[in-house]
Amino acid sequence: MPERRRAPGSPGGVVEAALYRDGVRIASPATLAETYRELRERPASMAWIGVVRPSEAELHSLATEFGLHPLAVEDAKEAHQRPKLERYGDTLFVVLRAARYLDAPEEIDFGELHVFLGPGFVLTVRHSDAPDLTAVRRRLEESPELLRLGPEAVLYAILDAVVDGYAPVVSGVQNDIDEIETEVFRGDPEVSRRIYELSREMVEFQRATRPLVGMLHALMAGFSKYGTDDELQRYLRDVADHVTHTSERVDGFRQALTEILTVNATLVTQQQNAEMRALAEAGFAQNEEVKKISSWAAILFAPTLVGTVYGMNFTHMPELDWPLGYPFAIALMAVVCAGLYVVFKRRHWL
Repeated sequence: MPERRRAPGSPGGVVEAALYRDGVRIASPATLAETYRELRERPASMAWIGVVRPSEAELHSLATEFGLHPLAVEDAKEAHQRPKLERYGDTLFVVLRAARYLDAPEEIDFGELHVFLGPGFVLTVRHSDAPDLTAVRRRLEESPELLRLGPEAVLYAILDAVVDGYAPVVSGVQNDIDEIETEVFRGDPEVSRRIYELSREMVEFQRATRPLVGMLHALMAGFSKYGTDDELQRYLRDVADHVTHTSERVDGFRQALTEILTVNATLVTQQQNAEMRALAEAGFAQNEEVKKISSWAAILFAPTLVGTVYGMNFTHMPELDWPLGYPFAIALMAVVCAGLYVVFKRRHWL
């Protein structure tokens, strides 16, 4: 039975329920009640139930049927849980943060998945459209030798799918960082905002990947105690290696973004300093020009003043009847102009 798709924000419920025996699907119940009845009638089988945005009544029904711990059920009601692994008796509760890279907005979309595993059952609870477990279920159904290993095999397949989903995100982030480096040295004014937004996404990505390292090591530490199949142990170790590599890449991205932000701040400061220097030089040059203009204006003002005085047509002026009046006026103009020129030249205004 193919998984029924729902649009984001649509009401939740049972997405798919199936019973397996020896790695082969033997029943596809349509409701939770039918699933419980089938499981009781076939005690040697394993039930795998997937729900999306379940109601409180659905969660209460599942908790009652499978004996789920109230604290785990309370966590499953709400999204925004940190990745973790907890044991409640025979039941294992796992919280995972999936991620996918959206090419158009160049953003990372995070999803959350809660997994309950116990004797003869696997319950997956999603509060978002990601991760889509259809491919995981199909992959396991095509590998009955793996699926017959029970709930731990399902957990491995889910972990592997979530961790493999990080690879396109890592590739997309690496491409974003390369573009940001180009924009930084090109002087793009919007690059600071892009660095900040990507840094925030890296914080979220780090919160999704870093706890997985400890979770997988905790699972591996319990291999002997819980009798985990040898082949399954190898698969889980491979997933642990991948998530360790991803976590290291994410740490490197955060460090790179921090360094890029520092370089960008330095370049912006240098650009601002260069602009201030250019403004200062322009102001100095303008001031020099003003000095020259003011100096020549003062020099030309002196003969204008003398000429204006002697141009006043008053009858009684002492120099009007003086034979040397005209040469005196001309000489006075020349002396004043020459004196002002010498003064301004010594002060380097000219």
